[in-house]
Amino acid sequence: MENKISGIFKGDKVIWMVFFFLCIISVVEVFSSSSTLSYKTENYWAPAIKHLSTWGLGIVMMIGVLNIDCKYFRIATPFLLLISFVTLCYVLVAGVSENGASRWINLFGFQFQPSELAKTTLVLATAQVLSAMQTENGTEKSTMKYVMITCGFLIIPVALENLSTAMLMGLIMVLMMFIGKVPFRQLGRLLGIVFLIVVFVVGMVMIIGSTEEKTNDKQNLSEQFESKQKDDDPSLLEKIFHRASTWKGRIQKFVSNEEVKPEDYDLDTYSQVGHANIAIASSNIVGKGPGNSVERDFLPQAFSDFIYAIIIEEMGIWGGALVALLYIILLFRTGRIAARCENNFPAFLVMGLALMMVTQALFNMLVAVGLAPVTGQPLPLISKGGSSIVFSCINIGVILSVSRSARRKGETEDKRKGKSVATV
Repeated sequence: MENKISGIFKGDKVIWMVFFFLCIISVVEVFSSSSTLSYKTENYWAPAIKHLSTWGLGIVMMIGVLNIDCKYFRIATPFLLLISFVTLCYVLVAGVSENGASRWINLFGFQFQPSELAKTTLVLATAQVLSAMQTENGTEKSTMKYVMITCGFLIIPVALENLSTAMLMGLIMVLMMFIGKVPFRQLGRLLGIVFLIVVFVVGMVMIIGSTEEKTNDKQNLSEQFESKQKDDDPSLLEKIFHRASTWKGRIQKFVSNEEVKPEDYDLDTYSQVGHANIAIASSNIVGKGPGNSVERDFLPQAFSDFIYAIIIEEMGIWGGALVALLYIILLFRTGRIAARCENNFPAFLVMGLALMMVTQALFNMLVAVGLAPVTGQPLPLISKGGSSIVFSCINIGVILSVSRSARRKGETEDKRKGKSVATV
């Protein structure tokens, strides 16, 4: 019996422990913060059961992936690139729209978010290019060109509907190139070009986007386009920046230094930020206890984008710090696994996946506490969400697979000497 259990829980034990802690926090907090979903479905247990089902699927996928040798991930990369690009293009044309953005595909009765697959594929592709272009003195000069071409097919379609996810993918790509020893001069040029592109995009958003004051019905730009007459087709520029009003409102709200009195604060317009601040402020450091949140009934997306605010409200500052610590442990433990890999591909792969999840978690937490503009990024392995949970579990499975099957430094010499190889 013990052998069967140990056969399931293969790989790094610390990663397993972090995973289960995050899983427990996710189940408890999603169940606690899903009062609005319970009201809509008229079923108290429905959100929790659905979330547990998603976790069950994710764990099954994770166990399946961790039993795959890491060398097969390299073989799967071209196929995943093709699937990711096709699904990203399809979602732009016929995707399920929500809040003015097309991000989901209906697949056999389930909603699938191609951007989640694209994030994992981007890390795989970047790791493969970096590992193939390594030399004794770093990477070849053409490495950045191949990385940019490969990842551009993924980032550009995502940016049209989900700018924050595209920016996250671009950041992870740059961090991986930094780890992969791409020359600093090339990285500096890239960052300069990215800065100019960001300035241009922000400028276009501020010019094209309409404000809520100018739009009496509070429609975003995409809804205004849809309300036009059929013979009045939007221009190409309008199609590209059809979410400009949403982005403009978030930018203006974040950079505004105007102090608003509590009695003058518009909770209907800025409900997410307002109720998140109330949740954190009312935690009284020690928290109200699991299941005792008040702001979950008022905070939109309390079970997803702003679940960290509910965690602080119920578990206090120490609970929020514990969640942040778990992600830090995940990153450092993955770094230790990468440092012990003999080959470059598995090392770059696990570091890229860990950086992606931890960076996304950092953005989510900064948004919840008001230190970053609203981005709509879920908290990995905690927030409610089918595609997010499943692909986060798959990413953990890949890390566990590398910790289990990747060749470790000094392994060949130890085998020749008849010594046992220490586990990671």
